[in-house]
Order: sequence, then structure tokens, then C-alpha cells
Amino acid sequence: MDKHQFAAMDAEFESRVRESFARQGLMKHFGAELAELGPGRAEIRVPFRMELTQQHGYFHAGVSGAIADSACGYAAYTLMPADSSVLTVEYKMNLLAPADGEKLVARARVLRSGKTLKICAADVSIQKNGAEIHCATMLATIMCLPGKFDRAG
Repeated sequence: MDKHQFAAMDAEFESRVRESFARQGLMKHFGAELAELGPGRAEIRVPFRMELTQQHGYFHAGVSGAIADSACGYAAYTLMPADSSVLTVEYKMNLLAPADGEKLVARARVLRSGKTLKICAADVSIQKNGAEIHCATMLATIMCLPGKFDRAG
């Protein structure tokens, strides 16, 4: 069990986060789903498609990075005020194994929730033939932009 337990500041965080995710063009392009969401955590899943591969037929590392980044951002966003927006400040990702399988899954959690910065981690796994293999880990710093609603423009 995760030792980090957080409470959302905004009782309507789930609808706010899901609405923001729905506006992400890259996630739509990937066919990504925001599968699970809770205070300080988020899970994004992407089914395999040839358009998302690199030269060996594995999911491209850019897909792993993008869904881990978004999962971290949305895990952090669950803990932010309703009148705020979210942006990634930086991240580092280690690739541990080829992402060779049917579905890519990024599970993110907030490790430290400060007023402005949230430190998050995400593990990316590949699902293949009923097994799940840990293929990447990300550590990210996410920024809360208070008073700036999460809208384009």
C-alpha cells in the first residue's frame, strides 16, 4: 500500500481533471484512456497500434514518456485548487525494458505535494499475454498555476 495519502482540495477534482484530459490532442491521437483517478494518483492506458511504434515494433519511448508525463501531471492536478492550471516543470525517465506488448500503462502518484510544486513518480508497464512488465520509471516536477483556469489560450 502506498504510504502517501492525500486529500483533494476540490471536491469536483475528478470531473475537472477528466475534462482537461479530454482536451489533449496527443492523448486522443494515441487512443489513450484516463483509466483511474484519485487524490494524488492517475493511470493512463494506451492500446497497441503500429503508428505508435519504433523501428523494432515496440511502443516508441516517446509514447511511454508522454503518458507518464500526463499521468504525473494529472495526479498532481487532483490536489490543486479548482481555479488553477497545471504544467510540467521537468522530468527524468529511465527506460528499463522494451515496451513490447498489447497495452502500455502509466501509473503515477504524488510523492510530495507543496503549494506550488508537486513531485511525482510514474511507473510504466507493458501488458503482454496476461503478464505485466515494468518498462520505465519517471520522476517529475509539476507546477500549480493558481488563478489560471485550465483552458487553452
